[in-house]
Order: sequence, then C-alpha cells, then structure tokens
Amino acid sequence: MSAPVQLDKIDLRVLEVLQADGRATYDQIADKVGLSPSATLRRVKRLEEGGVISGYVALVQPEHVGLTLTAYINVRLEKYAETHKRNPMDAFRASVQGWPEVVECSSLTGEMDYLLCVRVADMAHYSRFVMDTLLRHPSVQDCKTSFVLESIKRTTALPL
Repeated sequence: MSAPVQLDKIDLRVLEVLQADGRATYDQIADKVGLSPSATLRRVKRLEEGGVISGYVALVQPEHVGLTLTAYINVRLEKYAETHKRNPMDAFRASVQGWPEVVECSSLTGEMDYLLCVRVADMAHYSRFVMDTLLRHPSVQDCKTSFVLESIKRTTALPL
C-alpha cells in the first residue's frame, strides 16, 4: 500500500476547480491556481496516480432521464442465517451491486443496518423494486422508506 498523497493548498485548489468542471483544460486550471499548464498537469497526474482523483464522470439529472422518484430506504438484515453459507451482510452487499435502482448504499450504526438511496421512474417502479427485489432477498428482515418531496441541495463536490 502506498503512502497517502500529501496535499497542499494548490492541490486543494486544483481539486476545487476539477470538482466544479471536470472538463477544464490544464490551461484553464493553471490560470485559476497560478501555475503553468505543465506544472498543473504534473499535479493532476500525481493526484490521479495517488488515488485522490478516482475518475471523471458526467452528472446526469435524474428527472431528465425519467427517474422522477427518489426514496431513502432503511434496511434491517437478519443477523444470523443457517440457510446462508455467507454472512447475511456479505450476501446483501454483493446483491446491492447488481441493483441499478440503488444509486447509493451506506452501512449504518443504530437500529437499521443500511441506508439505500433509490432512484426510480414512479411509484409502480418503486413498488416492483421493493416487492420483487429488496424484500425477496433472503437477508432482508425489514425496511422503512422515506420519499423525497423536494431536493434542497445536491452536490458531489467535497468541502475542501
């Protein structure tokens, strides 16, 4: 395992610029951080190779592709299962990877085990996902859903 990348103020500024515009050119980034384009290129490459920057993506607005309903589902798993050769949490984690409706899954402390962020077209799509996929998973004991009425803030940018 390699040592963590040490970040200075310029690295953080480069990251801020890229978070705002992942398609910014090295010239544009250099202009905003006060470096030459070649020095900026070296920094970005170092951040990529060090795993600080893990990739570049297009952010798609869910509503524009027909995914108008967002739900947060708290999931509780059974703790022990004699029917499973694997731990129930391992089985659930593996299954979640194949469910396209789940755009985020976090392990939690407290009463519930996982929090899923689910994006679907409508209530019928949500119902099919819950009834035919989630509740049929052998590890799932219970789930509770909250629906998003309005998204107040949505960002992928980290507070650097």
